[in-house]
Amino acid sequence: MRVDIYRRAERDGKFSHLAVPEGRPIPQEAINVDWASEVQGQELDEAADHWDDYGIPRPGAQIQEKGYAITGLHELTD
Repeated sequence: MRVDIYRRAERDGKFSHLAVPEGRPIPQEAINVDWASEVQGQELDEAADHWDDYGIPRPGAQIQEKGYAITGLHELTD
């Protein structure tokens, strides 16, 4: 699956990430945060249990349920 990845700064120099299917806008419930574009058209395996580079668990299930996938709260990245 091709996704667009966004990130936002969190505390202690860490980041959270948001992935949406390529070319789709960030869903309404997630746009109230300042997301910066990190990469567009990234090919990632939506069947994977975890996208390690972005701290995103169950990405395929999240995208199917919400229309996007987001970093787990305890998995912020550097």
